Amino acid sequence: MNRKHSKKIRNLVAICSLCAIMLSVSTYAWFVGMKTVNVSRFEIDIATTEGLLLSLDGKSWKYQITPGVDKEYDGNTNQWLKVEGEGLIPMSSVGEVDSTSSTMKLYQKGSLTATEGGYRLMASRVNNNTKNDDDQKYYEGKGYIAFDLFIMNQSGDEYYVKNEPLNEEAIYLTVNSTVKQSKAGVDMDKTGIENSVRVGFAQIARVSAELDLNDTTPDNTVSAPIITSMTCAGNGNGSAESVEAFGEDNVEKYVTGICRNAAIWEPNDTKHVQNAINWYNKSCLLRTGEDVYTPGSTCNTVANGTAYATYAINKELSYDAKINVYDGADYNGYSGNTTSFTDYIASPINNAAKLVAMSGIDENGVENGYFTDTMKNLKGTDRPEFMTLAPNSITKVRVYVWLEGQDVDNYDFASLGQQVSINFGFTKERYTEDDIEYDGPSTDITPTNGQ
Repeated sequence: MNRKHSKKIRNLVAICSLCAIMLSVSTYAWFVGMKTVNVSRFEIDIATTEGLLLSLDGKSWKYQITPGVDKEYDGNTNQWLKVEGEGLIPMSSVGEVDSTSSTMKLYQKGSLTATEGGYRLMASRVNNNTKNDDDQKYYEGKGYIAFDLFIMNQSGDEYYVKNEPLNEEAIYLTVNSTVKQSKAGVDMDKTGIENSVRVGFAQIARVSAELDLNDTTPDNTVSAPIITSMTCAGNGNGSAESVEAFGEDNVEKYVTGICRNAAIWEPNDTKHVQNAINWYNKSCLLRTGEDVYTPGSTCNTVANGTAYATYAINKELSYDAKINVYDGADYNGYSGNTTSFTDYIASPINNAAKLVAMSGIDENGVENGYFTDTMKNLKGTDRPEFMTLAPNSITKVRVYVWLEGQDVDNYDFASLGQQVSINFGFTKERYTEDDIEYDGPSTDITPTNGQ
């Protein structure tokens, strides 16, 4: 293995590769289309180095797993879109996790009507929060990918029951994580479907890494292993009730409910193909009121090389909401239907706005909902963490992949690109070799699959 190649993979905590997502040619995107973006083939490989192990079934722990080859746990509700006719369709989400169903809230197009300055949008929530009558499970909807990934962090001996990020280790997105059109794509770099992809990581719950993997809850009311059946509710968090139920000597059996907003990666945040820009320039007009558009006006400039906010949906949208797909300070200038991510987090229930401005780090250093490629590529101490994981723990992470319909790059002809490859990885190391001057022995580390 040569040094240039090995430099890209050493010191990884986890590296994931979603390859060959095939997108049907005659399909359409969020704004005016009704068809789906079909997926005819889907592959994912996940690998780790020392200190962190992965599993799809909560029992078999490896440094490398491959969905479709490695076993998933019985009774899972994973959504891989392998059925013919199913496929990716534009959704929208701010990453909020439903504490009852332990699923991420997504919104899909209900209707779309042309307006003077764009398109008026109605949206409904994807039905992944209603139990199936037969088996009483929460199943995902259609049009996106969702699966459970179990991460064992072997750092340290102490397990912290309390759900407190300050007790946890920082995890960074590797600088070689990318989303791009593959070589099989048509007119590569011209359609821009890759620029509206989002990948979300929703931490549901965790337990001690020393848990008996075949154990059940003390009263045997749960027949499945604790790890796979973990939900946002948990039974731990250090509460008096959990201590009474398990006893102070059984801390390793506490299930700590996490249920945080998903960490969402926005790749290619500064990339905008000319065709997407042309579509935006043609259809968007400045908006000064609920039904007031300025004839002959042009909206705020969108230029390749500059990042703009995504005004993602956080509530169901009815006709009387009067939401335009271009609403927001970055686009048609109208902010009557939008709120900042900071204000949304402060009051997600009471906030009347239906669109949340999701972006990277602002000029004051405040993170605003997305982890972007711009953030990923920052150097040294400026590089922010992507998420945190508790030491000596097993965390159940629900992974989501979708096309963000409210992204300005999601326009009618974007899906003609056909094929997208997604590669991402995680590391505990904040610095790369490019961040410091190093003159010593080789740092190449080749992990061994010892599990």
